[in-house]
Amino acid sequence: MQGNNKFFDDISKLMTNAMGVAQGARTEAETAMKSWMDRWLADRDFVTREEFDAVRAMAQKAREENEALSARIAALEARLAADQTA
Repeated sequence: MQGNNKFFDDISKLMTNAMGVAQGARTEAETAMKSWMDRWLADRDFVTREEFDAVRAMAQKAREENEALSARIAALEARLAADQTA
């Protein structure tokens, strides 16, 4: 019976060690994949979220200014047309 327990203890230790090695390999693979993805994305010259949001805010402001100027031009043209007919 003692031999059986030692056998199962050895198998248990072996499995525990194998799981530790597998976990280490998984962590190393994840780190390598993350590094590869970071390099790949950096090479693609993508913009960051902050840069995108800043440009979007600038475009929104320009659009609002454009609409305000268009309304002002329309009012001035209407006043000019009214002055010419009067």
